[in-house]
Amino acid sequence: MKFNELNLDSKLLSAVDEAGFEETTPIQAQTIPLVLAGDDVIGQAQTGTGKTAAFGLPILDAVDMASNDIQALIISPTRELAIQTQEELYKLGRKKKVRVQSVYGGSDIRRQIRSLKNHPNVLVGTPGRLLDHINRHTVKLANVKTVVLDEADEMLDMGFVEDIESILSNVPHEHQTLLFSATMPKPIMKIADKFMTDPKIVKIKSKELTADNIDQYFVKSRDFEKFDLMTRIFDVQAPELALIFGRTKRRVDELTRGLQARGYNAEGIHGDLSQDKRTSVLRKFKAGKLDYLVATDVAARGLDISGVSHVYNYDIPQDPDSYVHRIGRTGRAGHSGVSVTFVTPNEMSYLRTIENLTKKRMTPLAPPSDNEVLKGQMESVKEEIKDTLANNNLDRFDDIVKELLGEYSPEDLVKVLLNDMIKDAESVPVKIAPERPLPSRKVSRNKSGHGRRYRGNGGNYRGGRNDHRSRRHDDHRGGHSNHSNSDKRRSNNGGNKKKQGQSKKSFKIRTTI
Repeated sequence: MKFNELNLDSKLLSAVDEAGFEETTPIQAQTIPLVLAGDDVIGQAQTGTGKTAAFGLPILDAVDMASNDIQALIISPTRELAIQTQEELYKLGRKKKVRVQSVYGGSDIRRQIRSLKNHPNVLVGTPGRLLDHINRHTVKLANVKTVVLDEADEMLDMGFVEDIESILSNVPHEHQTLLFSATMPKPIMKIADKFMTDPKIVKIKSKELTADNIDQYFVKSRDFEKFDLMTRIFDVQAPELALIFGRTKRRVDELTRGLQARGYNAEGIHGDLSQDKRTSVLRKFKAGKLDYLVATDVAARGLDISGVSHVYNYDIPQDPDSYVHRIGRTGRAGHSGVSVTFVTPNEMSYLRTIENLTKKRMTPLAPPSDNEVLKGQMESVKEEIKDTLANNNLDRFDDIVKELLGEYSPEDLVKVLLNDMIKDAESVPVKIAPERPLPSRKVSRNKSGHGRRYRGNGGNYRGGRNDHRSRRHDDHRGGHSNHSNSDKRRSNNGGNKKKQGQSKKSFKIRTTI
């Protein structure tokens, strides 16, 4: 379906056209007409499927520009998602001159209060900061017509349900509610029953939801082997743009320092970084000035970054739904992607549960051989030499070149060059501290003789309350978050290598059967 078939405001269609979009994605084609008709909608869709425009375009279409009231409220689980949603809605609504503002923890609330005096038509915010503004009477929701609960499963995991109920108590009883979530566990459906009226369900078919265009691999290794294995795989796969996920903030910091020590162009993000630092890192990554971004699950929630070619799960996620979120950062817009998950022997049961969720088996990946690593490095060196010859003025070296060629053969000089360019990065020692192992998942027998899943302390694998507390404890070790107080209470955050300026090339890595 084309956007011009949706009876949207011509100014919105012009903005869509300028953005280069002609045809709707499946979630947009099914959702926009329902929202325009005033229905409550439950949309099951991953980040990157176009859901922001799916709810954003009809909301922008309905905005009454003669009113100074907040007419639509979008609740997001993280500040990164709130910022990105605000930016996208601003771009889509700028020709109509719709005023869109975001409010979130970790930013000066006084500045937000001043901006709110500009009377936004659409407000995007995180639950904790929205409540702060409501309690200060700097946000009034008495005339809100549409509420969006974005990434609802994440807000559930992060413990925001009570905040959402408090926020909605300030919204008129008669309003439209739109709920979007990558997964639909029973607690989400309970939220829908409580807050929605006869909702229409839009569900992306499983083929699209399980990302069939992503090649999914796993590497079985002991914890202390993972870092060296991962960097060797980088040499062979040469990712264009890669996301690396660690389970805790400490892990992210150590991985980032280790990669930088070995010459990788990498930065990390997690909840202990200031908002300015996080924004700066994300801006560099989106602009292609970083090759590797290391992140915790929560810090990466809602990141809408195009061009990610590879996702590396340094730590397998405890919650299988998190795996779907992680790998959903690659393989977008019809492009193929690659995910590699490192699994210790005692974590294999977690991998099998993930496979049951995605309905797709991961392919075992053999550690790269020395020859494969060298071949990958050589390809990168050849590309780097080609780029240097094309983009640099090298005439100033003519005299010394003649002198060297008079003393040495061209072959010997090339060998010296390669010896200097191809370093044994593993000679730079990197120690990654071990994390607490995931709870073992054993099957015991109940009195009836039927198998019962034992999850252990904090091992509620479907993201229940005990599991939430365990993940939150792990991810907050070693520092304090920069969230606002309300958000922080509930957030669980949670060498010839790819050096700066180095060209990139894809390689196929061998697998074991």
